[in-house]
Amino acid sequence: MTAVVRTEGLTKFYGRRRGLENLDLEIQPGEVFGYLGPNGAGKTTTIRLLLDVIRPTSGRAEILGLDPRDSRVRARIGYLPGELALEGREKARAYLEFMAGVRGGLRRGRIEELAERLEADLSVRMGELSKGNKQKIGLIQAFMHDPELLILDEPTSGLDPLVQQEFLAMVREVKRDGRSVLMSSHVLAEVEHVSDRVGIVRSGRLVAVEDVGALRERAIRKVEFHFDGPIPREAFENLPGVRDLVVEGAALRCTIDGRPDALIKAAAQFTVVHMVSAEPDLEEIFLAYYSDEEARHAHAGA
Repeated sequence: MTAVVRTEGLTKFYGRRRGLENLDLEIQPGEVFGYLGPNGAGKTTTIRLLLDVIRPTSGRAEILGLDPRDSRVRARIGYLPGELALEGREKARAYLEFMAGVRGGLRRGRIEELAERLEADLSVRMGELSKGNKQKIGLIQAFMHDPELLILDEPTSGLDPLVQQEFLAMVREVKRDGRSVLMSSHVLAEVEHVSDRVGIVRSGRLVAVEDVGALRERAIRKVEFHFDGPIPREAFENLPGVRDLVVEGAALRCTIDGRPDALIKAAAQFTVVHMVSAEPDLEEIFLAYYSDEEARHAHAGA
């Protein structure tokens, strides 16, 4: 299976400043890849290199099996830039119809279908669009020709929560069709529910690539049980993965690092009347990666 995106040693320096260094990355057909990192980490530099907006200092990239400079690549990609410049007196509908013509046409009603889903008003002049509505128009032009690869830079910026959920549903549909998405963001929650894998970039370097399912398994959960009567603390002591154990009468609170199997089996010895389990805190895991990287750099410089 040919990778949709492949980079080998991809590097870009702006004078002495590192934009991106030695990026090795593969994205497979049908994969949603979340590309995470703070602003200025190298996410947008990566995207511009993949789109041949800028040229690498060294290394190489392939998009859909072709060199990014190959003009045949453009029609097969949908792209939403991080800063979308939509200006002028032209109405949004006219702009989208022009873009559709450039791409060789769309199926009938496609623009209207996406505009309805995203609650976008196509009658407004481009220069009068709010930030949120510009983002909606940008998403429509990226999705409307059903590209094989979508490259989305901070795609939910300026969108209200309901429209964000509709956007994520659109990403899931792309995945179901066997097409691929590279989604850059500095917000973990934005990508964790749709991504298969997540790459973390920091200061121009790819720190880690992780499977989202594996991250969830390793993530820390806060768990609370309420039983029908007092329980002995010793029944829950020294269980694998269980930490910060507090037993007060018929209530138990703890954190679980990894799978909850041992805790569930121990709780099943008693009558559980209520249980609360907080969502895994993936944010903590990512922050740990950044902290570890900081420590390694500090140690290397010492």
